Amino acid sequence: MHPMSFTHQQFLHFNLPQVAPPAPAPALWSVSSRPWLSIRKREMECLTITAAAAGDLSADATSSSSAKGSGTTARGRRLLKVREEKRKREYERLHNYPAWAKVLEDACKHDTELRAVLGDSIGNPELMRKRVEERVRTKGQNFYKSKTGSVLTFKVSFRDFNPLDSYIWFELYGSPSDRDVNLLGSVIQAWYVIGRLGAFNSSNLQLGGSSLEFDPLYDADKGSKVMPSSFHDISNVEFQDNWGRVWVDLGTADFFSIDVLLNCLTVLSSEYLGIQQVVFGGRRMGDWEEGMTNSGDGYKYFEI
Repeated sequence: MHPMSFTHQQFLHFNLPQVAPPAPAPALWSVSSRPWLSIRKREMECLTITAAAAGDLSADATSSSSAKGSGTTARGRRLLKVREEKRKREYERLHNYPAWAKVLEDACKHDTELRAVLGDSIGNPELMRKRVEERVRTKGQNFYKSKTGSVLTFKVSFRDFNPLDSYIWFELYGSPSDRDVNLLGSVIQAWYVIGRLGAFNSSNLQLGGSSLEFDPLYDADKGSKVMPSSFHDISNVEFQDNWGRVWVDLGTADFFSIDVLLNCLTVLSSEYLGIQQVVFGGRRMGDWEEGMTNSGDGYKYFEI
């Protein structure tokens, strides 16, 4: 064999370098082999815990703010308790309230006189019972009269009152019946008649300051010599709805004739016909319409 001749296998073996098998891939770094990685991990865990705690605090603050707005604060709880107690009282009032007290309470809505009798006792059955019993004792046998007056005193006012040319107005609690018209008209008529006869003359009041323990003395000659004092004129008593009026000319009568009239109206109002107010003077009161004399429109009158 020639010294330079090689077989094909020998040639490859001679010219190609021997390549070592690939080394296995290095293993991933472990925390145990890298101490600084363990410290870094603990730091990250601490940061995560801190962030979570901060989030919880923020959520608590938001929840507290929402609680305040939703009425769950101390003030809100108090208001809720008050409302609950009010509902409870209302429930007890509806289910345990005496039927007779409920009837009286409903009647007060439309009856000013009954409302005045009960006053602030409405809602308290025992106090309501006492007020009604007191009213019965006060009225006595007259309590069951078909027509009673008003327990409220009427209001008196003056509006540019001229004794020689003025109206006297009467405001009633409702439209008067024929009986009411006759009652009030009769009182005004009687007042005018005695005024016309000179009853209201302060120049001849001989017995006003006398004592009746002994027989008083009256000087008729003196009484006949005083200057006459009498009413001059009066109109019919007119009514429209709940208002009445009468025109007067008191003439030379003394002003205490007004006191006498008011004394009469006080008893009339309390016992027979309730009067809300009496006004001396003024040209128009309430819904009074001049010239309306049609009975179909609520016009009535008493002729004097």
